Amino acid sequence: MSDGYPIEHGERSGESIILLHGGNVGNWMWEPQVEALPERHLITPDVVGFNTRAAEPWPGLDGAADDIAAIIRERAVDGRAHVVGLSMGGVIAVHLAARHPDVIRSCMVTGAMMTGIRGLQRRLAELQLRAWDRRWFWKAQAALFRVPAESREQFIAAGIGVRKETALGMYGEIFAGSMPSGRFAYAGPLLAIAGEREPKDVRAAFAALRRALPQTRTWIAPGMRHIWSIQDPDLFTQTIIDFVDRDVVPTPGQTVPAVHGSP
Repeated sequence: MSDGYPIEHGERSGESIILLHGGNVGNWMWEPQVEALPERHLITPDVVGFNTRAAEPWPGLDGAADDIAAIIRERAVDGRAHVVGLSMGGVIAVHLAARHPDVIRSCMVTGAMMTGIRGLQRRLAELQLRAWDRRWFWKAQAALFRVPAESREQFIAAGIGVRKETALGMYGEIFAGSMPSGRFAYAGPLLAIAGEREPKDVRAAFAALRRALPQTRTWIAPGMRHIWSIQDPDLFTQTIIDFVDRDVVPTPGQTVPAVHGSP
């Protein structure tokens, strides 16, 4: 599938974890987590329409979730995985829970704007779409999200490489509110996270997630922005491991221990 960053990491044993990237980037964004968890079986696919799959047409959020379900069934141990999604990846993870609950062991989403984008945040996003193919726009985005200097060129290239039709389709669904209707059959653990410093539309979605998935637990990550997997990779990785291995949700002000690949 990918000629760039690998899709699988580690031995196919134990329980698999699949990491779903945000929009406008690719599976390479998970490199800090992959490096921190060498003993885990990790799956880091490119979402349809992004990075090495940029030539593929955007299939909608449901189609993207169906694609991820097929990857899990093919590559994960016993055809099931712990699912971690950030931003667009978090939205896809929720659609995955609605459509393919059988492939999910646990689900952690962060930055998932399930109930739409409103107000100034939406107006800014719509303006940004007009500058989609401009390098200056992606340089500004890299600075806004505080992408590390060594990753900025990769971030800029990935953003420019996304077809405008894909961006319009994906953002159109998310702008309008993409929460699947009704209750879900998925009954496993679900953790929804919002960074303290990211748009309020993320935490506004918590209530809708609880209505559809009453087992949902939530956390506000202190001081974190939207892409906190890069802002504080140790905290992000430890949050994954605590949730996957011990069903532990972090608490405000916790001290982050050293990250280990095994429980």
